[in-house]
Amino acid sequence: MFNFLKKILKKQYPEDLFKITITENLVKIEHPTRKTEQINWDDIEEIKLINTDTGPVEPDVWLALLGKDSGCLIPHGSNGYEDIYNTVSQYDKFNFENVIESMTCVENKEFLLWIK
Repeated sequence: MFNFLKKILKKQYPEDLFKITITENLVKIEHPTRKTEQINWDDIEEIKLINTDTGPVEPDVWLALLGKDSGCLIPHGSNGYEDIYNTVSQYDKFNFENVIESMTCVENKEFLLWIK
């Protein structure tokens, strides 16, 4: 009976629906209702944090890994976000000030963190 109640009462967040795959070569994001996105680590040309006003129904902060022909959006709070962030935040000239600004922002706004 307890497990049944636990499943019913467990709150699911929108970020929980994203499946993130991280390999030595790429990052891939899958979601039941969105197109699968992926980017090779070597193809990343720009990294941003994108803040939106769609929370809490949808993720409201996204880490964007962008390349010339590919890219992916990783929702803050999803399983795997921290691993990706920890990797890209080691890039030379990564802008930590914009990370702080993003985390204190309540507007729809983009914050450039790194550019190749």
